[in-house]
Amino acid sequence: MLMIRNWRTIDCAALVVLLATAIAASWSAWVDIFSQGRHDPEQSHVLLAIPVMIWLAWLRRGRMIRCKPKGSIFGPIAILLAWGIGELGLRHSRDLLWHFSAILLLVGCFVSVAGYKPIIKMAVPAFALLFLLPIPATIRLALAGPLQEVSARCSQYLLDLFGVPVVRSGNALIINGHNVVIAEACNGMRMVAALFVVTYTFAFSIPARPMVRTLLLASSPLLAVVVNILRLMPTVMFYGYASESTATAFHDLSGWFMMVVALVVLWAIMRLLRWMELPV
Repeated sequence: MLMIRNWRTIDCAALVVLLATAIAASWSAWVDIFSQGRHDPEQSHVLLAIPVMIWLAWLRRGRMIRCKPKGSIFGPIAILLAWGIGELGLRHSRDLLWHFSAILLLVGCFVSVAGYKPIIKMAVPAFALLFLLPIPATIRLALAGPLQEVSARCSQYLLDLFGVPVVRSGNALIINGHNVVIAEACNGMRMVAALFVVTYTFAFSIPARPMVRTLLLASSPLLAVVVNILRLMPTVMFYGYASESTATAFHDLSGWFMMVVALVVLWAIMRLLRWMELPV
């Protein structure tokens, strides 16, 4: 990397040792973070965080040409703050604080050796580290309820429009005698989190004005609802007319395919803005 060329061997060694020590000191938090990302579909966005950060950092590697390591007092301050936040999270059973302390500890060790300027120059990929945070259940439940209702209403309307007989009862759709609960068929919350990560990556991977990037990020919840409905309609039909194992397999695979659909939609939005000759 361009930044490493300006570093002495001792600087690189000190950074590696400090980062390894930070990960070891907060090992249980890191294990919990990635365990949730692997085993909880609602937290699948966690698995996207590291690839997104590496990709965005690679795109901005030219900013580090003249960035030489210079330790900062803000590093030890961040380390102490991370310790306090971690203790607070453990004592009050706040996993969000506990997980955040592990990330802050890593950043603090980096700043202790390299200084804060690399973080500023790489603010976009550094912010992507926050995608490692699993979303607390209270937030997920607060968002999932309205999303399920909107998804159920819109899916019923669209299925009726295409001539598919379906009846809605609350957040459930009854099709061919099968009661498909939206929470089970397609929760929607996982789409919001994962699609925000996808939108963030897209917005900062292309040359665009700050206003356009803000517009793309602000539209991610709406994009998640639209993509979730597109996913939900065939999922409901599979639950109604196919075996449960087939429907479940389609539901699981379609979630990742919707990420590709979202990228296509975002690309189409940018093409539309350029076609309208708007400054993007």
